[in-house]
Amino acid sequence: MPLFKSINNRENTLIYIWKITESEAYLRTDIELSENSKNRLLTMSSELHRRGFLSIRHLLNIAGYNDLDLHYSEHGKPHLTDHKYISITHSFEFTAIIISDVSIGIDIEKQRDKIKRIAPKFIGYEETFIASLENPVKELTVVWGAKESMYKLYGHKGLGFKAHCLVEAFSMKSDQTVARLVHEENNLKFDVFFEEIEDFMLAYVIPSRNA
Repeated sequence: MPLFKSINNRENTLIYIWKITESEAYLRTDIELSENSKNRLLTMSSELHRRGFLSIRHLLNIAGYNDLDLHYSEHGKPHLTDHKYISITHSFEFTAIIISDVSIGIDIEKQRDKIKRIAPKFIGYEETFIASLENPVKELTVVWGAKESMYKLYGHKGLGFKAHCLVEAFSMKSDQTVARLVHEENNLKFDVFFEEIEDFMLAYVIPSRNA
């Protein structure tokens, strides 16, 4: 299918989401790939990963860009040639990009019970909030998505999800919360937005207006 959903948030921030239902052959049409992207495709053994990679290039086209406009830093952080900010995510059959005038990050994750088993690896500041919930799969997936989004936005090594990324308690009905990234001399505040998409959780962060 074409574009699954788009979201328009503040600061000229746009999110584009794709649900991958097409064949790899179909997704290879109507897009232009850089030599680097062609080489990256050759290294991907998973067809689903290749289809995800290609669907992201279709999302770029929808946003008014193409693969040649996309470059990566030495730490793997994506950049656009017009200096707008971009973040990219892929999980199973969903891919998404977020483009903004301000630094942003995005993540989409399938909601699965196993996140409760790995929670001690990324939950610290949020422990009391999570412990008060009977079955916190959704909330844990939001917290993970928020921290992953901050990690992508930050783009530097040495950032720990548990030690440096802090997410405030929230209600699933609110669709948003606040988070902080505290690392070295940085103390950054973000608004976190989240929503369920089928059995996945989308989360993205934008610098808070009340920092």
